[in-house]
Amino acid sequence: MIHVMVVDDLTLVRQGIARLLADKSDIKVTAEGASGEEALTLVKEKNFDVILMDVHMPGIGGLEASRRIAHSKPKTKLLILTVPEADLSPFQFLQLGALGYVTKNISVEELITAIHTVHKGQRYLSTDIAQSFALQQLKAFKKSPFEQLTSRELQVASLLAQGEKTHAIAERLCLGTKTVHTYRYRIFEKMDVNSDVKLTHKALAHGLIQLS
Repeated sequence: MIHVMVVDDLTLVRQGIARLLADKSDIKVTAEGASGEEALTLVKEKNFDVILMDVHMPGIGGLEASRRIAHSKPKTKLLILTVPEADLSPFQFLQLGALGYVTKNISVEELITAIHTVHKGQRYLSTDIAQSFALQQLKAFKKSPFEQLTSRELQVASLLAQGEKTHAIAERLCLGTKTVHTYRYRIFEKMDVNSDVKLTHKALAHGLIQLS
């Protein structure tokens, strides 16, 4: 039996996935979380084989929640869920420890395949995501500039773009304030920006964050 947790801020999405998987004899949704913070609390209370993690949620969001779960529960397999229009690169999540990345418009059959695949420890990209990458390579589309950031730089950049102050980021990520300032300098240099506002504009343009 594959024990699954579904994390999404929309109740209909969580309950819908749970119902779609309810008649599967080898998959069982044993918990639901409405935020990254709630997911972190639930993983402390019980073990899950696979976690379906939404990308954009209030609070720390799916990116930071995925990083923390991958660090604290390395045996738990992370399967990222996102809307088809999202521009956030799946490689940013794969770099943090996720094994799969799928969009919410896939079929039930493909979702089941994705769950089985990541449960085995194998990577999985949904068909539409894989096709999109193939087209990007063929047409030589410009990659997201955020792909050049390290996982930690990506976390700091996301929080800066959302308006978080340096001391708040330091406290949230358990870093020193000077360390966050150093990351900020490196991020500005790599992103070719000179202010948090310009970083936010670039983050919005490339799907790292969304307007609430």
